[in-house]
Amino acid sequence: MARYRPPAPPKSPYISISGFARLQTELKQRWQLRKEVTAALSAAAAEGDRSENAEYIYRKKQLREIDYRIRYLQKRLPELTIVDKPPHNSEQVFFGAWVTLEDERGEQHRYRIMGPDELDPGAGL
Repeated sequence: MARYRPPAPPKSPYISISGFARLQTELKQRWQLRKEVTAALSAAAAEGDRSENAEYIYRKKQLREIDYRIRYLQKRLPELTIVDKPPHNSEQVFFGAWVTLEDERGEQHRYRIMGPDELDPGAGL
């Protein structure tokens, strides 16, 4: 028997202008990549037996991943709220703010408050 979980409350996800532009650029790049992968998939399919065709199997997998990300971005972009101006009170933490924290050893660390769509661990964000 499944547990009942009430629906999640509606939320308004925030994103910076640069983060929104980055997602739009990614969507355009994914569409271009999709064209290239589709052409490669067609060429692999023309080679014959698809069950043992590694190139065909790989391209199908790659196309599924691209389509998944395109669908996600197409659904996500309209839901985002762009935050371009900080609030007037600089004593409060707000979306997009740079915050400096000091640990118990006295070392300072600087963090930026941002949404999940702007996280990029590879770039240190």
